[in-house]
Amino acid sequence: MAGDGPGTGRARRIDDPGGDHRRRHVDLVERDRRHLWHPYAPMPSPLPAVPVVSAAGTTLTLADGRQVIDGMSSWWAAIHGHRHPVLDEAVRTQLESMAHVMFGGITHPAAVELAELLVEIAPCGLEHVFFADSGSVSVEVAVKMALQYARGTGHPERTRLLTVASGYHGDTLAAMSVCDPVTGMHSMFNDVLPVQLFAPAPQPRYGETFRAEHIADFAGLMAAHREEIAAVILEPVVQGAGGMRFYSPDYLAEVRRLCDEHHVLLIADEIATGFGRSGRLFGCDHAGISPDIMCVGKALTGGYLSMAATLCTAEVAAGVSAAESGALMHGPTFMGNPLAAATATASIRLLLSRPWESEVAAIEASLRAGLAPADALAGVAEVRVLGAIGVIETTDPVPVAASQELLLDRGVWLRPFGRLLYTMPPYISGEEELRRITSAMVAAAEALP
Repeated sequence: MAGDGPGTGRARRIDDPGGDHRRRHVDLVERDRRHLWHPYAPMPSPLPAVPVVSAAGTTLTLADGRQVIDGMSSWWAAIHGHRHPVLDEAVRTQLESMAHVMFGGITHPAAVELAELLVEIAPCGLEHVFFADSGSVSVEVAVKMALQYARGTGHPERTRLLTVASGYHGDTLAAMSVCDPVTGMHSMFNDVLPVQLFAPAPQPRYGETFRAEHIADFAGLMAAHREEIAAVILEPVVQGAGGMRFYSPDYLAEVRRLCDEHHVLLIADEIATGFGRSGRLFGCDHAGISPDIMCVGKALTGGYLSMAATLCTAEVAAGVSAAESGALMHGPTFMGNPLAAATATASIRLLLSRPWESEVAAIEASLRAGLAPADALAGVAEVRVLGAIGVIETTDPVPVAASQELLLDRGVWLRPFGRLLYTMPPYISGEEELRRITSAMVAAAEALP
C-alpha cells in the first residue's frame, strides 16, 4: 500500500480486502481477555493484548495485518530474530530422536553438548552446569547452591544475601527477596520475603571514573555482616528491569575483590546480559572477573524455548555436595529438555560463528545517533546506550497505552515500563530498522504529557 513502506516510519499492513485480518484481530482479543492472564497485569486486563499471528526475522505480523519491528527481541531473548533457519533446523533434527526425557538418572547428547559448550565460553573456573527451566528458577538454584555451600563448609549461620539497589532477579521467592524493594516490582511481598542486605545502587556510571567512595557503603555492609552472608548477587554492569542502569566495570571488579577478602561467594546474574547484549559475551567480561556462580537464560535458546542454567565452580559443587543432604536439593521436571538444549547449542554456535561483536557495536552506534535528539526534550531525564541496549529515561512515568499506540502506528513494538522507553533489538537488525526504532522512541518521548 502506498505510504506504508519501510522508509515512511509507518506500520506496514498486509492487503486484506475481505476483512479477515480485522475479524481475526477482534476474535483473538476477545478470547484472550476471557481467559488469559498476562505478566504484571490484573484479570481481566484493562489494556487489550496486541495479537501476533506470525514472526519472521525482526518482524511481527499482527492479527489486524500490520507488520511491526520487534524492538524488544521478545523480552531480550530472540537475538537472531524469529524463524532463523539454523534454529528451526535444530528443533526439527532433535524432534527426530526425542522431544523430552526425564533428567533424573538419565542423560542425553543434547544436554551434554550444551553443558560442554557453556563451560567452554563461560568466565574461567565455572565447570559445572545445572539446567533450569526459567531465569527465575536459575536464581533460586544459585541461592540454594550458596546456602548449601555455607552448610557444607561448616558455616550454617551464613543464611543471608548481600545485593544492591535497582537490581532485578526474577519473580520467584528467593529471586524476589534480592530485587530492589521499590523498583523490583515486588514491594507488596516485603513482609513475607527473606530479609536480605541492600547496598546503594552501583556507581559510577559506565565509562566514568571509579573511586573508593563509590563502594564504601557496600564494603561497610560486607564487613559488618560477613558472618551472616552466604553470597553476593548482582547483575554485572547492566541492571535490567530494576532500572536499566549501566555502571562501571571497576565497581564489579571491586565487588569480586571484597568477596575474596571476606570469603563470600559471588553470584553473577547474567540472564539479561549474557550472550553479547552489552557488547561483551558476558557482563563479567567487562571487568575481567569470574563469579563463583553464574545464571544464564533469556537469549540462551535464541528465544525459541524456555531454558536457563546455573553454572558454578568445582569448589562450590564440592561444598554443596558436602552438606547434610548430600545433593543439591532441586530438580525441575523439564530439566535438560532435549529440544531446548539442542536449540541452545545451535543458538550459541550461530552467535559465535557471526561477527557478533561488530554487529552489536554497529547497533550501539546507531542507537546513540538515533536517540540523541531525545536528550534535548523537556520530559527526558537521560538517554543512555550500551551495546544493543538503548534507553530513554523520562522524568515522569510513561503512559503505556498511549505510547504503545504511537509506537505501533510507527511500525515498532516496544514495551515501556515505569519511566523507561527502551529497546533491545535483535542483533540482525539493519540500519533502517534501527532508525525506525529510534525515531519512534523519540516521537514517543516528544508526545509525553
